[in-house]
Amino acid sequence: MDLQLSGRVAVVTGASKGIGLAVTRTLLDEGVHVVAASRKSTPNWRRSAAT
Repeated sequence: MDLQLSGRVAVVTGASKGIGLAVTRTLLDEGVHVVAASRKSTPNWRRSAAT
């Protein structure tokens, strides 16, 4: 899907799991610069952060 957000910046809270993680991954796939925050680090979140 092309949301025409490439190059924009987004802040996502609750990014370690669930909807926050899904939003983070989608935005990264769209070329958005993402600032992701969560209270805990999870393996899924660390894999997304590595991209």
